[in-house]
Amino acid sequence: MLLYENLGINGAGHLTIGGLDTVRLVEKYGNPLYVMDEEQIRRNCRVYTEAMAEYLPEGSRPLYAGKALCFKGLYPIIESEGFSADVVSPGEIYTAIAGGFDPTKLYYHGTAKTDWDIRYAIENKVGYFIVDNYNELEALDWIAGEAGIIQDILLRITVGIDPHTQEKINTGRIDSQFGIAVDTGQAAEFVRRSRELQNVKLRGYHSHIGSQIFETEPFVNQVDKLMEFAVDMREKYDFTAEIFNLGGGFGVQYTEKDPKISIRENIRLIGEHLEESCAKHDFPIPKILLEPGRSIAATAGITLYKTTGVKEIDGYLNYVTVDGGMTDNIRFALYKSDYTMVNASRMKEDAAYLCTVAGRCCESGDRIAENIYLQKPTRGDIIAVLGTGAYNYSMASNYNRVPKPAMVMVNGYESRLVIRAQTFEDMIACEL
Repeated sequence: MLLYENLGINGAGHLTIGGLDTVRLVEKYGNPLYVMDEEQIRRNCRVYTEAMAEYLPEGSRPLYAGKALCFKGLYPIIESEGFSADVVSPGEIYTAIAGGFDPTKLYYHGTAKTDWDIRYAIENKVGYFIVDNYNELEALDWIAGEAGIIQDILLRITVGIDPHTQEKINTGRIDSQFGIAVDTGQAAEFVRRSRELQNVKLRGYHSHIGSQIFETEPFVNQVDKLMEFAVDMREKYDFTAEIFNLGGGFGVQYTEKDPKISIRENIRLIGEHLEESCAKHDFPIPKILLEPGRSIAATAGITLYKTTGVKEIDGYLNYVTVDGGMTDNIRFALYKSDYTMVNASRMKEDAAYLCTVAGRCCESGDRIAENIYLQKPTRGDIIAVLGTGAYNYSMASNYNRVPKPAMVMVNGYESRLVIRAQTFEDMIACEL
């Protein structure tokens, strides 16, 4: 029932996170409430930094993928753990810098960068652009020229690997909106053109094949595809890539049905295969970048709701309604994503009540889980959803004019507010 090492049950029968009573956290900070565990974030970061230092070439590094969870108080934590960062918008760039993050350690992604976006990133001294397409490449070259700089870049290429993950988080196929395909010959032209331009400097390649991947084989195949392409580009255009960015994608255990993978072992296998492949092709071993987001933030977070009602329809479903829903966790409505849920107020009771947990929005699809077993709640009980640190706050909305919840960080049996709850005034602040 408790998937993660930072969760427990105290003498009162309440769920704890980082040793703190979740029911008491709701009493102190209000509900709904996002809770993040700083020590769990740090532990997750160290899995990457330690394994990459041991098994990957010198200069390899992890980049935290801010799309999973982005707020300014997070960036000092990940920077202190030796991470660079992947950003996908000027808003993420602004947030990272506002959090004190060194902009030269930012890698700027995105399929649709405007001229204004490009200028903003250059003015703020972003270290690398991950260039997605020809139009961006040409625009970046002339805007960098206007600024009098030579901008380091990686080219995003699509290697044609389908890891059989969820359709909406699969990014490695040829017919993807991301990057330029290798198999069509267009990626080779992408390299050729980038080598002709005066104000960008190509350093290597980026590839991302998808998310929630539990097997090692897709990443090994990705290394092979990148190496074949890099060798071909060395022969055709005399360019030897010094960086391979393998993106993110290691899976997270959301329920007991999900396998629990060893990220350390995956990194070891990738490193060994890379060395073998480089030796086979007499290719200098490139630095490896990885972009973990979900696997840093997800298991460090939970969401706490207050039960507003229990509705039993004879012969049909039992519904438990809560004071949040698709406005603070869109993933079930969007992907049918499974989560582990518990009644944080009654952890010592049997989880024998079959129910569907529904949110507060006027939408039939506003559900957080269907046909799960909980300790039977009553109005006012606290329902906890586990593993919500990634893609919950970052995808939150004000649908139905529901304010976004507060976020609390726990650490060493202490808690602090890192994001205050939105007010009604906040929601209309930009309206004239």
